[in-house]
Amino acid sequence: MTHFRIDCLQYNNWSEKVFRQLRQGNVDAVQVTICYHENFRETVLNFEKWNRWFEEFPDLIMKGQWASDIDIARATGRTAIFFGFQNPAPIEDDIGLVEILHTLGARFMQLTYNNQSLLATGCYEAEDAGITRMGRQVIKEMNRVGLVVDMSHSADRSTIEAAELSERPIAITHANPHAWQPALRNKRDAVIRAVTDAGGMFGFSLYPHHLKDKSGCTLESFCQMIAETAGRYGAEHLGIGSDLCQDQPDSVVEWMRVGRWTKEIDYGEGSAAAPGFPAMPGWFRDNRDFGNIEAGLRATGLNAEEVAGIMGGNWYRFYAENFTPKG
Repeated sequence: MTHFRIDCLQYNNWSEKVFRQLRQGNVDAVQVTICYHENFRETVLNFEKWNRWFEEFPDLIMKGQWASDIDIARATGRTAIFFGFQNPAPIEDDIGLVEILHTLGARFMQLTYNNQSLLATGCYEAEDAGITRMGRQVIKEMNRVGLVVDMSHSADRSTIEAAELSERPIAITHANPHAWQPALRNKRDAVIRAVTDAGGMFGFSLYPHHLKDKSGCTLESFCQMIAETAGRYGAEHLGIGSDLCQDQPDSVVEWMRVGRWTKEIDYGEGSAAAPGFPAMPGWFRDNRDFGNIEAGLRATGLNAEEVAGIMGGNWYRFYAENFTPKG
């Protein structure tokens, strides 16, 4: 069995340094966020930026479109880069752009980023009306073309409805169980159950506000939580979506949380006194530290196959089954 390392969510200030750290950490594939609040044309500029990086660093990274690209990356000592959106902003109000964006290389799209969208309700809204009329049509189109429905920043009812409506498995790429750390963005049992019962994936986040004891979270606590989640929902539905945001300036944090929808500053789960990112736990500072998680998972008593699945094998299988268009 090939042991993959796949991280299904990062949003770093990308540079040669970070690309080299991906290689030093033996990361075979990573899903990178290329949209928060960008419209279609602005998102195309982000694809262009990555194309230049692929030209500039061909020995370190390559564009990922299919699971088979991970095999190519591994065989050539590179990391496959897959693209995702944390907001449906790039499709604007045009369902035809779903297929266009998949053709360009998008493989994951969140139906909301914290707020109400044209498709569903975000987790920061007071009322959750569920999947909208347009949302139902967009889920159907995403299923058809092979663009994965991601509900990481969506509210409970919307997420459960998305899992029920989608004809293909959906994902929560980066979050943790609410019972372990009651952050607004972490997921309650009924939500995780709905996603995993439908064959979907749940990726564990290392963003400190989603961790028990925040930046002081221990490796043992994190890995024990994963082991308990595996016992509850099945290890085959679990992976890592670290939400690593390395080297990002505060201006980027502000764009993520605020975009253009308000004139005020919205700190989300952060505090007004600390507008930037909190410190990462010492055992996971960057991509070189994935070995710590792997060792920590083994120490919980999970078997080798379960650990290999959580570290990347489960995402590999999910990519293979869900990125291709329906015939």
